[in-house]
Amino acid sequence: MSAYSLRGWHWFQALSAGATPVTDVPASLSVADGHLAGQAVRFIAVVADPDNRFPRARNGEVGLLEGWGLARVVDDVIAADAAHTEKRPLIAIVDVPSQAYGRREEALGIHQALAGAADSYARARLAGHPVIALLVGKAMSGAFLAHGYQANRLIALRDPGVMVHAMGKASAARVTLRSVEELEALAASVPPMAYDIDSFASLGLLWETLSVTQIEQPTAHDLARVNECLVQAIADVRATGHDLSGRLGASNRAASSRVRQLLREQW
Repeated sequence: MSAYSLRGWHWFQALSAGATPVTDVPASLSVADGHLAGQAVRFIAVVADPDNRFPRARNGEVGLLEGWGLARVVDDVIAADAAHTEKRPLIAIVDVPSQAYGRREEALGIHQALAGAADSYARARLAGHPVIALLVGKAMSGAFLAHGYQANRLIALRDPGVMVHAMGKASAARVTLRSVEELEALAASVPPMAYDIDSFASLGLLWETLSVTQIEQPTAHDLARVNECLVQAIADVRATGHDLSGRLGASNRAASSRVRQLLREQW
């Protein structure tokens, strides 16, 4: 059994079946131009590359090659569609365990590489490209910020292996000077500290959650259901606009909404 997750790869393969691969990318990126309900889309995933020249980025982490690679494949779409009235949607398939932690990454500016990716996704969104993120596995730390978090709509599959957080449990336990067990007990009462999708959804950040029968390797029924949801998400973005204001409606974001209201009144 592989030491790294193959969920992102399997979902990319399923969703992009029949699409045209984009070949001039790092081996740790899977990118293809295809169609969804008759409209052109670009599918983008970060996948494991056991031969990655950077050892810290061999299990699906987002490092230097991945950050700059994501920025480029998104920028290419922005440039190609600059003169088009209807912009091409971007589908980010998310299964990323972490950013790449390493001395070389820090020395060579991983913060800039990941910021470049996030910036490209944000500029695509603001230019009118519907950006949809499909969470099929882990969406952790700076990796999720670089690949997925800037999406207009976040869709998560319902499964214990789908987790969102700023860092892994062991790292979070060390930083907070707690055991993993103590951290899990705290997470039960503090949603932002939790890893499960229901807690993340309570923060208002998810547009939809879906149950599938085989999350590791989707069935035809799973694929059809997810495709339908992606099409609905794209239509919703086109109908309601490209900002992220819809993320502030949940009860656990009431304070955030209030702060923003006061800032607008006092600005």
